[in-house]
Amino acid sequence: MTDSTAPLDPLGPAALAAVAETLVERAGFAPRVHLVLGSGLGALADAVEDPVELPFPEIPGFPPPTVQGHAGRFLLGRLAGVPALVQSGRYHFYEGHPEAVVCAPIRLGREAGAEILIVTNAAGGIRDDLVPGRIMLLTDHINHQGRNALTGPVVGEETRFTDLTVAYDVQLRARAHAAAAEVGAELREGVYLAVHGPTFETPAEIRMFGRLGADAVGMSTVPEVSVARAGGTRCLGFSLITNHAAGKTGEALNHEEVMEVGRSAGRTLGKVIERIIAGLGAEGDGGPRGSHVGEDTGNGRLADGPGAE
Repeated sequence: MTDSTAPLDPLGPAALAAVAETLVERAGFAPRVHLVLGSGLGALADAVEDPVELPFPEIPGFPPPTVQGHAGRFLLGRLAGVPALVQSGRYHFYEGHPEAVVCAPIRLGREAGAEILIVTNAAGGIRDDLVPGRIMLLTDHINHQGRNALTGPVVGEETRFTDLTVAYDVQLRARAHAAAAEVGAELREGVYLAVHGPTFETPAEIRMFGRLGADAVGMSTVPEVSVARAGGTRCLGFSLITNHAAGKTGEALNHEEVMEVGRSAGRTLGKVIERIIAGLGAEGDGGPRGSHVGEDTGNGRLADGPGAE
């Protein structure tokens, strides 16, 4: 028998739906897209028009952010004329948070009505051509965090066994290449590998990751995309290459370097993302939530598509 007096889980679907409903009512519209800004990329939040702001600590169950460069707030407004929920900052496993906290912002975005998730992150380049300042468009990922964001009871209408064959939407990736060409930017495609952190990787680990098929490495994104896909949300991901991975140059790694490169090269990525979102305002931009439109070559790259190596 259910105990009707039991307190409401602040990170459960009902509680997050109530927060999302309040946010949407304040803004007067629901978001079409949910954009997650990673380390050093928070400046894009300044482009949101007439935003309604909701800091993380004002949401029950959302702890204050602890990582430099992660403001920890939602902005619901219009970006490039399209209703968008912009998330400045995120939670990480290495901060000691459980899966429910790390993925709560993604679930809140879904409850608010976002059908598309665009995730960004700062990453170390493993592949030789992925040098600091490059932008990598994610075609696939490898979970090397030692845990899965979907562990435990199924949340709401999420799937139990989620298909990640095409985690990053093929049609949205094609849109990204077109947007980059329009603003004179270059995208390199690749596979992102997520580690738990907070330590940077050892040179031996980087050599292993390269042999596993990883092109860049970071400490986020995989949990968010896994939960988004479990709920049927279409996903698009970018890695801003902020440093050479450990052992590639012999130089020590530090978070300040990540932040600095993120701020400079992040402006270019911001232009690409704004152009992508602007295109979402047009009719006939793609399939319904959860669809995978287009063909994939089987190795995560677009067949004969732009930017293929």
